[in-house]
Amino acid sequence: MKCMLCENFSLTHICGSCQEKFLQPALYKRAIQKDIELISFYKYDDIKNLLHTKHAYLGYHIYALLAKLSFKVFAQEFHTKEKFASIAIDDHARNGYSHTAILNEHLKSYNIKPLYNTLRSNNPIAYSGKSKYFRENNPRNFQVKKSLKDNLILVDDIVTTGSTLNQAIDAIGQEKIAFCLSLVDTRQK
Repeated sequence: MKCMLCENFSLTHICGSCQEKFLQPALYKRAIQKDIELISFYKYDDIKNLLHTKHAYLGYHIYALLAKLSFKVFAQEFHTKEKFASIAIDDHARNGYSHTAILNEHLKSYNIKPLYNTLRSNNPIAYSGKSKYFRENNPRNFQVKKSLKDNLILVDDIVTTGSTLNQAIDAIGQEKIAFCLSLVDTRQK
């Protein structure tokens, strides 16, 4: 097969050379709510074409690769004595897989336990490409499906306005959330 970026022969969708050159994550931080930080790994413009694959089968492979390069490395380097649970935002499988569940899965480590089927949206409307006005007038109406303790990490793929994370934080309870992780925060330039 050909590498999606350089078109050289590769055994993976993106060759090792392009992974090293174009897909090395960096940490970007900002406050999402009072005392809750959002940590993201990539700038939107740097990987937007890859992110657009999430609605197709190819997206499974791309998201797994991005998760391995960012979320997995983060989990391996996140050394604390405290135990954490990670929750993917609306990890309902669409198009054969859940992109947020893939990210969440890669957080598994000695002190982070991924939880699944925990936070679901009761509103099936997709926010992808929608305005802030649309998002504010079509809340996700999250339902928490399990009893949760403190030290939670919320996981999302793309943060644009922050409304999805804010709604999730409100549904769970701000006091239980340690921080949020995303592949991309579009506010990072």
